[in-house]
Amino acid sequence: MQSCVIIGAGIAGLTAARQLVQQGWTVTVLDKGRGLGGRLATRRLANGRADHGAQVIRATTVPFNDWLTSADGQAALMAWPVDPVGTGWVGRDGMNRVAKQLATGLAIETGQTVVAVKADGTGWRIETESGQSFRGDALLCTIPAPQALTLFVDKSNLLAPADQRALQTIQYDPCLAVLVALDQASQIPAPGGLWLDRPDIAWVADNQQKGISPDVPTVTILASTAFSRANLDGDLTAAGQQLLAQLADWLPAETITSVQVHRWRYSQVVQAHPDPYWRATTPLPLLFGGDGFGGTAPYDPHLNVERAFLSGRSMADWLVAQSA
Repeated sequence: MQSCVIIGAGIAGLTAARQLVQQGWTVTVLDKGRGLGGRLATRRLANGRADHGAQVIRATTVPFNDWLTSADGQAALMAWPVDPVGTGWVGRDGMNRVAKQLATGLAIETGQTVVAVKADGTGWRIETESGQSFRGDALLCTIPAPQALTLFVDKSNLLAPADQRALQTIQYDPCLAVLVALDQASQIPAPGGLWLDRPDIAWVADNQQKGISPDVPTVTILASTAFSRANLDGDLTAAGQQLLAQLADWLPAETITSVQVHRWRYSQVVQAHPDPYWRATTPLPLLFGGDGFGGTAPYDPHLNVERAFLSGRSMADWLVAQSA
């Protein structure tokens, strides 16, 4: 039986894992976080919920639309009429629900930070900060390209110059996400999600109107790229307050009961690799994928999840074909 280790439990890693398992592979997914989903992220906030990563999912390809509209996809999704160019989908109780649906039945090890990757006569050996070791015939890496370069070049010295150049082409913008709980409904216009053409704020969403936080009003604010870059390593609390002051008409200060600020260092892809994955020139199968692969500029943030899904599917297809 073929085996595979996947680094990263975002949608690319989970999609690949699920497809490989369906083909009879033994698969282990590793992720450094406590939960699943990567930027399919939902956080508890004052007994409410707030999505603080991907905000809307949209499909432009048949394979991804087929999954979204399948019984499997619909168990995790509901429509949100916020996307002017097509049906927008969101997780039924937050975006993380989509990741949990894909993860059903998979072997996933969370809280596992990979510190070294080695190849020997029996396959890949992946060592983690906890002292554990995982083995596989094949290895997929779906973490952001800058993190992959650190792991596979700086720490493990495994990649040829051509492989390094391929990953170096992938570029991301950062994003600060501000999560707010309120003691009454916000004044954000229906349907509750707006792309804002403001110097400091890119997006604002009312998670109660969105349908994921019915009992407690919560709001997600995504800062602009310029504001996020300027404040990425600064005082996040002060940055959050600065953004809230600009939305006082919709979020009066006296109604705010809780505020959290989350830093995404690798949020929005601004330059992707043109192919859905990259196969490294290593003796054993090593593939890199994720939302930094596939598609052409400009990169619609609503399509990040689709690119990741297609990348994960393509990597699994390649491995299955090679093992046939």
